[in-house]
Amino acid sequence: MRCPSCSHDDTRVVDSRIGDGGASVRRRRECQVCAHRFTTFERFEPEQPRVIKSDGRREPWVEAKLRRGLLRALEKRPVGVDRVDLLVADVTRQIQLTGEREVRSAVIGQLVMDALQEVDEVAFVRYASVYRSFEDVSAFSTEVERLKKSRQSSQNVTQLSLLGDKAWGSKK
Repeated sequence: MRCPSCSHDDTRVVDSRIGDGGASVRRRRECQVCAHRFTTFERFEPEQPRVIKSDGRREPWVEAKLRRGLLRALEKRPVGVDRVDLLVADVTRQIQLTGEREVRSAVIGQLVMDALQEVDEVAFVRYASVYRSFEDVSAFSTEVERLKKSRQSSQNVTQLSLLGDKAWGSKK
């Protein structure tokens, strides 16, 4: 590590401590030439994969795009910003854990839909309608029916229902 005072490369570590709850290492250093003491921090910086779009283009991973898509799907829904942050972090972590240098946008889209299905059904259908390019009402109906069947098989639902308690299509 180069000394900020004299720019000499010969420094030694005097003390090391874990910081930021284990996310960084704080090191106290001393220059061997001028005896100047200074502090450095080391942090793990994960390498973000590149995204392969459906048309074959490759783009860098942009977390802000993921957040924008989630916020759009969750617009006017009773889901807080903290939950959106958790969703973004979870999808990002899942992508990083694959260890792949490139990931298809279809994989990202599926991860987002899986997460949204458990958080808010309306947001899930909104996202799916854009992601799967629904062409007509029958595509929406098919997706809602699939969601309804999936919901019936799941006993532990902790969200507001898109389908309601009444049978689909029935009137009060």
